[in-house]
Parts: sequence; C-alpha cells; structure tokens
Amino acid sequence: MLHIGCHLSSSRGFAAMGRQALELGADTFQFFTRNPRGSRAKGLDPADAAALVSLMEEHRFAPIIAHAPYTLNLCSAEERNREFARETMADDLRRLEFLPGQYYNFHPGSHVGQGTEAGIELIAQGLNAILTPELHTTVLLETMAGKGSEVGGRFEELRAILDRVELSDKMGVCLDTCHVSDGGYDIIRDLDGVLAEFDRCIGLNRLKAIHLNDSKNPPGSHKDRHACIGEGEIGLEALARVVRHPALRHLPFCLETPNELPGYRQEIALMREQSKS
Repeated sequence: MLHIGCHLSSSRGFAAMGRQALELGADTFQFFTRNPRGSRAKGLDPADAAALVSLMEEHRFAPIIAHAPYTLNLCSAEERNREFARETMADDLRRLEFLPGQYYNFHPGSHVGQGTEAGIELIAQGLNAILTPELHTTVLLETMAGKGSEVGGRFEELRAILDRVELSDKMGVCLDTCHVSDGGYDIIRDLDGVLAEFDRCIGLNRLKAIHLNDSKNPPGSHKDRHACIGEGEIGLEALARVVRHPALRHLPFCLETPNELPGYRQEIALMREQSKS
C-alpha cells in the first residue's frame, strides 16, 4: 500500500490536519512547525496533539513529517544565526514529543563561503548540541539540489554529517526527487543506480521519507524549482517508478508540488493508481 500525503497548513491545529489529510485520500502529511520564513510558533494544545495521535492510530497513518523553517542555517558564518537555528530546532523537538515517533525534516544549511567541510562540521556540531537520548523523533537531513553554497547536494556530504553526529540512531534522510534530479542524480533513466549509490554512501536503512516532486528544470541544473507531477522535466513515468520501487514503497511519500488542495487530491489519487501498475 502506498503511504502518500501532501503539505498542509498547521493553522487550524493538529487534529484538523489529520482530518484534512483523510479528506484528500492521504495517510500521511507534512507541516511547518512554525512560520517557514520566521521564528514564531503558535501555542501547542496537548489535547489537540493527542487527538491527532488517536486519529493516526485509527487510520493506520505512516509517520508524518514536521518541516523546520527555511530560515534556519546550522552552518551560517554568523554564530548568532547558528544559535537561533539550534534554539529553534531544540524547541521544535520538545514540542514534537507530544507526537512521538514522527519525523523532523530540515535543510542542512548553506556554508556561505566557508567551504563544504566547514559547513558539514558546523551542522554536526549543531545536531550534537540539540539531540538527546530521550528523543522520540527521528531527525531527517533533506537531500538538496546543490544550489549555491548548499550543503547536502551530494550523498557523500550527508554521510559526512551523519558520521559526525554522536546520537546517529536519531538521524535519517529524506530524499527529494526534484532536488536529487536537479543535483545531477539520474532518477529518470537510472533509479536503481541512484539508489545503489545512496545505499553505498549512506545506507538505505537511513532513508525514512520521500518528497515526491517533479522539477521545472532539467537534471543537473542545481536550481530547485518544484513542478506538479507529470508537468516537469522528471515526468510521471519516472515518478511512478519511484513509488513502485520495492526499496521505497514502504516509506511515507509527501507531495510538495505547487498545488492547492484540489490539486493535491488529484495527485494523491493519481500516484495511488500508478503505484498499482
């Protein structure tokens, strides 16, 4: 069975997102922990979180994905920015304890001229400062497109971060199809080869979730612009192979395509049908 969902607004609360996911035909979803371009988080209602946990158990949801704000940068050249990222992520993880067993996804960061090695070291230092043995959330590094000074555009960079994280059992990876294609990995013609390289570099056991997106740009463009399923350079046929792949089909898939809710409903139904082909 394909576990698939989309990105939902958290403005109405946890349980409302769960009900909305069901209305869309989804059995997982993603949400921003707070304003994606800011720092404020709305108050957390423990009863609302408990209602979502109950709904997810009743309807056999796959793990859901909490996405960190885009503004966080654990490898900024400025210490105050790194401190802001650490404090925000630590607060997010404390709040996610009300939804135990879920995923927390973040963009590794941009080294802004310091160099990739320095960026990797700073990201690992930040994670070591916030991860605790009691944590019930798995923190996911997202694969990136390699735009500018982004860290994480190559699998080897993610592995280097994981190797430096002391509580590495709390860590995993989220693979974004748009990002890896834009980053130069040929998931269109050689998905098996890409997954074999991922397994060699990181280990498929570390792969916990998929962001399922088409791309507005050709492979290797290092641009990171998402397109609706079948309307971009990756195409429906290649993305259908992703959801059908035996090494991936047990994972939660989350759409981050440029859609409103009716479009997400259509894409969820489309990919469920494709997964059976």
